[in-house]
Amino acid sequence: MKTAKISLNSIDKVKAFVNEISKFDCDFDLVSGRYVIDAKSIMGIFSLDLSKPIDLNIHADGAALDNVMQIISKYTIE
Repeated sequence: MKTAKISLNSIDKVKAFVNEISKFDCDFDLVSGRYVIDAKSIMGIFSLDLSKPIDLNIHADGAALDNVMQIISKYTIE
């Protein structure tokens, strides 16, 4: 599992993010405080405080993880 810090601070970003990660077979969790939700759930994402960065837990490894990291790079923050 790998964790990345991401920013989803607009409705368009949330929709694009869910569309892109839904193409992968692996699981994704978004962690905000004590809440953990399925990152493929648009309704779940909108239940979080999107004004702050969110931790994305990616349950993948190897080539699959490399592909995911490339796709989500536009959402990641350092």
